[in-house]
Amino acid sequence: MKPAFPASRPADRRINGAFTLLEILVVLGIIGLLVGLAVSNFDKIFGDAKKDIVKIFVSQSMQAPLTVYRIHMGDYPTTAEGLQALIDPPAGKADRWRGPYLKDSKLPLDPWQEPYQYRYPGVKNKNSYDLWSKGPDKTDGTEDDIGNW
Repeated sequence: MKPAFPASRPADRRINGAFTLLEILVVLGIIGLLVGLAVSNFDKIFGDAKKDIVKIFVSQSMQAPLTVYRIHMGDYPTTAEGLQALIDPPAGKADRWRGPYLKDSKLPLDPWQEPYQYRYPGVKNKNSYDLWSKGPDKTDGTEDDIGNW
């Protein structure tokens, strides 16, 4: 005997495993908002990292090349010779110079694509050298300068 209502079979049912257009648009909207927040806060997220990189560079990374230069030459490069003395021998000192003292034989730039500043004898470090970046504003002598002091 047949039932009054035919039983539905799996083949008769409509199985919908796909997303609707509305669901896809909602997900894309959420992703768009997240990307917008990330892009607008990019400088806040990575700006401090740049400052940390500069602080490590001026305090630690350049210490070894400048110290080796001092051992070979008897003193740090003068302000006039600058960091270029780590790449090329200063005038009249080529006989003692054993460089280059920097890898790749080129002077690095800070994260804002500005050259690092150097002074010897130092003003902030009386018995040593001053090495600093002008910071994000690219202006020397402002509050955002990052140095080895």
